[in-house]
Amino acid sequence: MAPKWRELADRLAEEIRRGDYTPGDRLPHIRELVEAGEGSKATVHAAYRALEAEGLVTSTRGHGTVVRQQVPLKRLGIARYDKAKWRDGDEVAFIADRVASGRSYRRNEQTQTVSLVEAPPEVATAHGLPAGAEVYARARLVKEGDQPTHTLTSYYRPEHVEGTRLVDPTPGPAGRGGGFRVLYDAGYEIDHMKEALFARAATPDEAKLLQLPPGEPVVELHRTTYTASGTVVEFAIGVHAASRFAWEYDFKVPDSAENKEGRE
Repeated sequence: MAPKWRELADRLAEEIRRGDYTPGDRLPHIRELVEAGEGSKATVHAAYRALEAEGLVTSTRGHGTVVRQQVPLKRLGIARYDKAKWRDGDEVAFIADRVASGRSYRRNEQTQTVSLVEAPPEVATAHGLPAGAEVYARARLVKEGDQPTHTLTSYYRPEHVEGTRLVDPTPGPAGRGGGFRVLYDAGYEIDHMKEALFARAATPDEAKLLQLPPGEPVVELHRTTYTASGTVVEFAIGVHAASRFAWEYDFKVPDSAENKEGRE
């Protein structure tokens, strides 16, 4: 016979899968289940720990135990940066992901802080700056409802963004079209990008900020954005909850031999 905590965990898991509790809903406080006769405090706590280990809920101090989104967001590859979205419209990258995933969004689900900081070594290298040079760091936390999905910090040379909306800490994207539109209006039209991705263990601060269950890794993104002349106008570092995204790329396969023949 299964222990009582396992029986409770299985029943709650079935209720979650059936839709009795939907993503973002909070499960009852442990005290409430104890008072309802579901078992001792230790029993309910063990059941909640099991649900968390199975990826069904997250438990954080101050937020309680919350049902996780089970279908990951589709994070578009190159399509999320389509100029028609931000230059001619108002669909910034994180909103493009939501639209592609059939999910709702609110512009205030992105918040940020902006500060002038000494460039970390990898930022200085990306921008071709000397050690100790100052850059603007625009750090965003993006949520889906109440649940954080990722952080993204963009680093800019002061001469590229001084006096623009990119140094304004008002919550939400930096105006219509977001940061890429601001750069475009300032004369820095983005032309191509380089992205690097790698998975790693979350730091304690990241686990707390992103409300990660124990043991969940993060996917770190490094994005370098260039103009047509090769000027780096943004270097960004993102930290994504691994289970909350499905990364998708659709691109034309290059043929370097064909290109070489065309040049001869």
